[in-house]
Amino acid sequence: MSSPIYIQIHNQLRENIEDGKWKVGDKIPAERELASRFGVSRMTLRQAIQELVDEGILERHVGSGTFVANRKVQEKMSGVTSFTDLMKSIGKEPSSTTISYHLTIPSQVEIEKLDLRDGDQVIRMERIRSGNDVPICFEVATIPARLVKGLSKKEVTTSFWETLEHKAHLYPGHAVQHISATKANERIATYLNVKRGDPLLRMTQLSYLQDGTPFEYVHTQYVGSRFEFVLEK
Repeated sequence: MSSPIYIQIHNQLRENIEDGKWKVGDKIPAERELASRFGVSRMTLRQAIQELVDEGILERHVGSGTFVANRKVQEKMSGVTSFTDLMKSIGKEPSSTTISYHLTIPSQVEIEKLDLRDGDQVIRMERIRSGNDVPICFEVATIPARLVKGLSKKEVTTSFWETLEHKAHLYPGHAVQHISATKANERIATYLNVKRGDPLLRMTQLSYLQDGTPFEYVHTQYVGSRFEFVLEK
């Protein structure tokens, strides 16, 4: 039994995109033109287009047409993955821009979350995380200073998790995440190259080593149009 016509059209359109005939940001031909090309009704053609929109492959711009979407970065909500590994897994080159980096006294919340002792200090850093030089998120990370003793600022800010494993021989285990919606304020909008008020995904994450020791407390704001979380059950 053959697939429905709209699925066959969907597959052909997707193949055109994957083969590079239409690249990210390209406007695809109008529905009327595509319907004529495939010899189907506009309703059938529209079904195929909608499937691609639902998959995040195409996006509609009201009044302008339908365009090839920039593929969103996906983080599956099972297991723990560093930003660097996440970018590499989808073929993007990870990079970080450090906004601030300080050795400082922890807040009361950080003391509680990171199970710190009296007199403990923390490294608090702000970074813009990017994939292929496109800003994906802005994060504020707090790390117990004793965990990064002997490590350089570059080693910590470039890829903290990799450094932790390769230099300190400490291995991430699980994480607890809380996700909500927010909007970009003027400062964050500038960092992430979006407009003030644009939708963001806000995540607070407390990460633990394999032995259960908390080692990083992070507040991250993701560009909603460039990132999505995928829940696996």
